[in-house]
Amino acid sequence: MPGRWSRVSSLSEAGLKIAVLVKQVPDTYEDRHLDLETGLADRGASESVLDEIGGRALEVAVSQAEAADGTEVVAVTVGPESATTALREALAIGADSAVHVVDPELSGADVQLTAEVLAAVVERLGADLVLAGNQSTDGLGGVVPAILAELLERPAATNLDAIEIGADGVSGRRASDHGAISLTAPLPAVASITDRLPDPRFPNFKSTSAAKKKPIENLSLADLGVAAEDPSMPRSILVSVAARPPRNGGVKINDEGDGGTRIAEFLEQNRLV
Repeated sequence: MPGRWSRVSSLSEAGLKIAVLVKQVPDTYEDRHLDLETGLADRGASESVLDEIGGRALEVAVSQAEAADGTEVVAVTVGPESATTALREALAIGADSAVHVVDPELSGADVQLTAEVLAAVVERLGADLVLAGNQSTDGLGGVVPAILAELLERPAATNLDAIEIGADGVSGRRASDHGAISLTAPLPAVASITDRLPDPRFPNFKSTSAAKKKPIENLSLADLGVAAEDPSMPRSILVSVAARPPRNGGVKINDEGDGGTRIAEFLEQNRLV
């Protein structure tokens, strides 16, 4: 909604403040299931971990903090109380502090509500740069960074395969079907990165111990002045949910001298060539 998040932060004399969006998700190396009654992910069916793409975004921010004195990195998440574990890992990787938005009314929040909550957090922090992964591995929506930029009325540099952060702006490279596109945006801005960026560093014992002393601010919707139900902000509605259908048996081709021809015919019939 134009003007709702019209206040923009200015670069502080102390340095850059980067808000990194992280998320606790079901482990991608384990089976994941939907609750067929609610349509939500059954988070008790597998171990929950810090989303890998959020870890990569965090690595970019922490590396920037190591290269530029005065840079502050704040990890931000919206999720249940269990998401504190993911924030502690983010702090162990190198974030200076964390913000955890936890509220019963956020259960099953869609991308619009999630972005609205994150916009309120960014405003509260006065962050100069919001850094995120291009899409989470559970929802795969891929639109939260763009919606967030729209709400904050900031430029968005999204889906970056390479990124450089300066005192006044952020630049990077995005892959396309026709080559690479170079992007530059002045701060304050929102940027998202792809999995082409480096893996996050592995926390050692010292950093893990230090993370226990770093602050985590817990906020509710009331603290942020955001309503879960807002007539002016349309929400998505779950219409139906169903279990994934079982896989059909494949087609087995026994080569009797015509195997190549039969494979070519199969590919053509299924419009795979």
